[in-house]
Amino acid sequence: MANIEKIDPKTGEALPWWKWDIRFGKKKDSGEETDDTAGTPEVTGTAEVTEPPVTAESPVAEAEAEETTAPEEDVKAADEKSAREEMPVPAEKPSGKPEKKKGFFARLKEGLAKTRDNFVYSLDIVFDGAQAIDDDFYEELEEILITGDIGVAATEKILEDLKETVEREHIVIPAKCKGALIDAIRSQMAVGEAAYEYETRQSVVFVIGVNGVGKTTTIGKLSSQLKNSGRNVLLAAADTFRAAAGDQLQVWAERAGVPMIGGKEGADPASVLYDAVSAAKARHVDVLIVDTAGRLNNKKNLMEELKKMNRIIDREFPDAHRENLIVLDATTGQNALQQARDFNDVAELSGVVLTKMDGTAKGGIAVAIQSELQVPVKYIGVGEHIEDLQKFDADAFTQALFEQ
Repeated sequence: MANIEKIDPKTGEALPWWKWDIRFGKKKDSGEETDDTAGTPEVTGTAEVTEPPVTAESPVAEAEAEETTAPEEDVKAADEKSAREEMPVPAEKPSGKPEKKKGFFARLKEGLAKTRDNFVYSLDIVFDGAQAIDDDFYEELEEILITGDIGVAATEKILEDLKETVEREHIVIPAKCKGALIDAIRSQMAVGEAAYEYETRQSVVFVIGVNGVGKTTTIGKLSSQLKNSGRNVLLAAADTFRAAAGDQLQVWAERAGVPMIGGKEGADPASVLYDAVSAAKARHVDVLIVDTAGRLNNKKNLMEELKKMNRIIDREFPDAHRENLIVLDATTGQNALQQARDFNDVAELSGVVLTKMDGTAKGGIAVAIQSELQVPVKYIGVGEHIEDLQKFDADAFTQALFEQ
């Protein structure tokens, strides 16, 4: 290397390059810093730099994976990305004084804030601004209910009940209709104790849902809650066509502390179920939860797959109570309702799990699903933690929604 001299800006002295580096702290192997570079982590030359290890979950690893992904693997990569997004994230260590944990009602109320700000605010304007209970009053309520994703059928029934109450109780002031409207909405969402019969019987629970709605996360949370209540739970990873679905479910199984039966990617889901049923009987399992495929692009194939799996249950586990739960993303509003319709065509749904209620302004979809499909919403999710998945309570829901 040429002996290049540089001028010290402070003294005007001509220095060879290696003295320049020592004086101004650029030679890192000395481990010393000068006044000009103290606190500035600059790296030059051949100095060794200690960096955090690159792991599968690090941004660097993800960036490298994206750069090396072949075009023909785009679909698989997208599924793997979706799987990573649903992986349980370890809770961060709290800093300072621990924050007091909120109860579920408080989290539910907080989670319904967006719905309340849009839907309930608009209703209050009508109640406070209307001069009389007439056709215009009911039309305004109808428009707000429908645009709030409560749906046409549910809206008609709610307004019908409201009109009967107004006539029966001789209500003449619009503002006094609010309580009657809340009661009418609540009546559309009653679930009943029989909805959770599977918790007390030996049961097989099929969990259905399209990619990205939180299906596998819901299974993990539900299995954890059942185990904590004293039930013996086994998971079956029968969604064998989605990339990394089995790995994702395995993470949740380990977190919940429950065993899992799985198969190779692309394996026949029915064969995985058969092995899981055999294990469930041998281990005297109380609840077998099955992660099933969520493809709607070909209803015929999905129907045949579910029929095949049902035949296995009928033959190998005839006395088990059956439950078909569909997981829906509440933020999609009417799209979630359509998904429920489509799946109900190929599988007799017995319940709905609504996820991401804390991120939607379309909380009225809970009313629409139960009213239009006569399928009860059994669980709602208002956060990422295991305890944020709770049984649906119509009284608590309406109370949190209307801040009563």
